[in-house]
Amino acid sequence: MTARKRASANPSVNEPSPKEIDKTHQAKSATTDDPPIAPPKAGFIFKLALFFSVPYLYLIFYRYKIDQEIRRSILINAGLSLAGFFVTLRMIPVASRYVIRRNLFGYDINKRGTPQGAVKVPESLGIVVGISFLVVAIVFQYFNFKSDSNWLVEYNAALASICFMTLLGFVDDVLDVPWRVKLLLPSFAALPLLMAYAGHTTIIIPKPLIPYLGMDVLDLGWIYKLYMGLLAVFCTNSINIHAGLNGLEVGQTVVIAFAILIHNIMQIGASTDLEYKQAHTFSIYLVQPLLATSLGLLAYNWYPSSVFVGDTYTYFAGMTMAVVGILGHFSETLLIFFFPQVLNFLLSLPQLFGFIACPRHRLPRFDPQTGLLTGTNDGTLVNFFLRIFGRKTEKTLCTYLLVFQGVFCCFCFLLRYLLAGWYK
Repeated sequence: MTARKRASANPSVNEPSPKEIDKTHQAKSATTDDPPIAPPKAGFIFKLALFFSVPYLYLIFYRYKIDQEIRRSILINAGLSLAGFFVTLRMIPVASRYVIRRNLFGYDINKRGTPQGAVKVPESLGIVVGISFLVVAIVFQYFNFKSDSNWLVEYNAALASICFMTLLGFVDDVLDVPWRVKLLLPSFAALPLLMAYAGHTTIIIPKPLIPYLGMDVLDLGWIYKLYMGLLAVFCTNSINIHAGLNGLEVGQTVVIAFAILIHNIMQIGASTDLEYKQAHTFSIYLVQPLLATSLGLLAYNWYPSSVFVGDTYTYFAGMTMAVVGILGHFSETLLIFFFPQVLNFLLSLPQLFGFIACPRHRLPRFDPQTGLLTGTNDGTLVNFFLRIFGRKTEKTLCTYLLVFQGVFCCFCFLLRYLLAGWYK
């Protein structure tokens, strides 16, 4: 969430010729050079990756007996995802120079009044993550899917929806469309997935309700597809509005993606149903590249951010996780992982629907003398935390929010454990 500055377009009476423009551009390119962005925070990302990989590898190799073929495909996907991480890390500085030259940059509002607040920060670098993700996901098809695979159609439909949403996010960054239009964009992006979806449209009735309904499975038909579309809209926009701090958008995605990975491995290891295992393996194929490329972006976006992710990334990440939850058939679990985003959405409703005045940037107040943020009365989880816990630095506040995200992911696992065998 940034105050973006664009190049002004003041018409002049005597327009220069194309040759003069080209010479001027060449002269400027030869004499000026955009300052490089800060180097990636490699140490922080290495510790974070180690923290994630140890329990994940433990579950794959020791805790559960996973079929050799499934394990092989997961590890191939992990290797390609690691390559995507390094590509993302390498390409972000290159892309940053291009977006700066096209006046696609912002100023960090939470550092206004300090030297850092006057620095041009490249915007919309989520496009690098989106492209890296799609390349990894497409190349992976060569190693895993056959031309007659039942999953290939849905896999390509999922990639089409993610690609469509990434494009719309970049368009939003460039054109800055109204928020009411933003609510509709995921509906269009989800169309390839909804049209190609050939899975079941049934839900399992919770065991306590079976005596009252007289059935244990309910077929929702088209209502299930409507639910899928609404889930895509929610996940995409919920990541987008739970923002405003360095590292928050990417950080929450990383935490949720890791929780989804752990959930998938646990379900694969505990199940004997082949189709059920394939659904969760399919989910892993998309989440591992998301996690790896997002870590590459977080290396530059963590406090203090040297790049901004833009709506391109939030739309891309939200749509990817929605697709994963839909095709992996664990949308209920996904919504529990998204509890902080649900809470942020509920806090935002009065302003989003116009009952209370809604400023453009619903950010805390920054005190340049102390470097602390103070919560405002705006309905966001960021401001709510500041009102509850008092003034904080931006880095500390972001850490609190990400820990809160992780706590609810852990709560989801505990809830599933306690309700196992009784609820479903």
